[in-house]
Amino acid sequence: MSMKLQTKIPLNPANSQIDYQSRLLLVGSCFVGNIGKKLGYFKFQNLQNPWGVLFHPKAIENLLSRALDHNAFTERDVFFYNERWHCFDAHSDLSDLSKERLVQRLNDSLEHTSQEIGEATHIILTLGTAWTYRYKKTNALVANCHKIPQKEFDKELLSIETIAKSLERLINRIHSVNKKAQIILTISPVRHLKDGFLENQRSKAHLITAVHQLLEISSKRATCLYFPSYELMMDELRDYRFYEADMIHPNPLAIDYIWEKFKETWISKQAYSTMEKVDTIQKGLMHRPFHPDSESHQKFRKSLQEKIVYLQKGYPFMEF
Repeated sequence: MSMKLQTKIPLNPANSQIDYQSRLLLVGSCFVGNIGKKLGYFKFQNLQNPWGVLFHPKAIENLLSRALDHNAFTERDVFFYNERWHCFDAHSDLSDLSKERLVQRLNDSLEHTSQEIGEATHIILTLGTAWTYRYKKTNALVANCHKIPQKEFDKELLSIETIAKSLERLINRIHSVNKKAQIILTISPVRHLKDGFLENQRSKAHLITAVHQLLEISSKRATCLYFPSYELMMDELRDYRFYEADMIHPNPLAIDYIWEKFKETWISKQAYSTMEKVDTIQKGLMHRPFHPDSESHQKFRKSLQEKIVYLQKGYPFMEF
């Protein structure tokens, strides 16, 4: 009798799977970047975090709703701090030396996202934390504090009811413009230890409970599904060797493992052969020869270019 050294989370293939005709929008915590990077590597059509990383559900609802309302940003929505212009609704990745450029980038993201919501076949929402910060001067919840001193904010834990209602409102808004969009909800396995160890557990518990309360609503069961990225990290990879040196973020081995589970569940098997072709090209492009001018390398480059052209005939959106 073989020993069982790991408990497995049962996963079944989804009905509405992702293929190369699918359009994906990924929004939320930094774990979006991990799955999104894999989707990008294999050249699936996707848009990831157009406003940068968004950690809590209210920040996600705020920006996606704003995109659907075409509620443009103005100079009143940005502020100057530490020699750069910032927006409390967006990540510091968008911050800029120019006020006008920042406002333009925010509005470009709004329009791009609004279009993607209308055309997406799958929308992945990854929730990172239930902890939020409220700016005392305006009494508004912020998506990012931009390193402004913490004394200028009140820290709040979103209630289960608030999270569930926020997600329900957002999903209803999405389906009002795109009834066919499949919503994939997931909790980020990234540990928010700056909030505290117990506080991180409380936060994740609120997110998980709220998501499953939402999924129990009969009208949401067919259009919203849960992918257990957090549970895969906690239960199947319950060892610190699967974390980066900071003991907070999943390391490449853990990301690869969770990606394989996502692939088995959500990626259509009909897409696998194309993924293999893309993988071959990507590895070829990353190859660094000892003798770039050699005849053999020139033949290799020509062969690689032929493979790219052949693939692009079937999938014109692919760029290498």
